[in-house]
Formats: sequence, structure tokens, C-alpha cells
Amino acid sequence: MKDNLLCPHCGKPVFRYRNPFPTVDIIIEIECCASNGIVLIKRKNPPHGWALPGGFVDYGETLESAAIREAREETCLDVTLTCQLGAYSDPSRDPRHHSISVVFVAKAIAHAQNRWPKAADDAEEVGIFKAHALPKPLAFDHEKILRDYFKKCGKKG
Repeated sequence: MKDNLLCPHCGKPVFRYRNPFPTVDIIIEIECCASNGIVLIKRKNPPHGWALPGGFVDYGETLESAAIREAREETCLDVTLTCQLGAYSDPSRDPRHHSISVVFVAKAIAHAQNRWPKAADDAEEVGIFKAHALPKPLAFDHEKILRDYFKKCGKKG
């Protein structure tokens, strides 16, 4: 979509393009002594609910770097990206604005060197969940993303 603006120097019309915001979401598979599953965060800010860790891609940052950074910022986990699940672009996927999310699958191991997941940044809580016991409500289109993940990756949870 284009909006017509006037150039502050010459007064001629210029176009301002409204583009979707690039974001990343990360499905973090975690192995620990008590439980294996995926890491979800409970959002501190609207829209509330449980969600995949993720966020906006910074200018000059790769999608992969953004995914690793967001995972660390929201869960305190260092992750290794294993694959890209897909891109999700429904204009209504985020009630605040149009965003396009590239979703990555990553691995984390909870041990002394790579702390247990801990809520930080935009996360109020963090939890490890299996496919048959996902919390409700899930924010954004994360229910669809997780359905795709369990179907494509063959995870029984």
C-alpha cells in the first residue's frame, strides 16, 4: 500500500510504502533430565497468552541472528537452529499490525552451562510443554504454527 506524501525539499509527491514487519518465531526443542518438550513463554504484554519465543528482526540483522537473539532474550537459552519450518504471513496473524514471521526450529539442552529456561524480556513465565498438553490460550497464529510443526516434524510430544 502506498501513501502520497510531499517532499519537504521540492514539494513534489513522493510515495511512502507500508510494508509488513519482519519477525521470527522459534520452536525450541529442549532436552532435560525431568522433561523433554518445547519451550513456550507467557507474554507479559498484549496480546496476552502463551507464545513461541520470538520478535522483530532488527535492521541489518539476519533472520537467523534474530532468532538466536530472541531465544536468548526471552528464555535465557542458547540455541542451535536446526531448520526453518516456514513463513507465516496472514495479515491478521498479529492484531497490532501486519507482520511476516519466519519460524525456526532450534535445539537447547538444559544443563549447567546452558541454564534452565528462565522468563526474561517480554516473557512473564516460561514453560516446557508436550504436544498433548499445550497451554491455552496461544497468542497470534501459534496454534497453527505448532500444528504444522507436529505434523511436518513428526513430533508426538
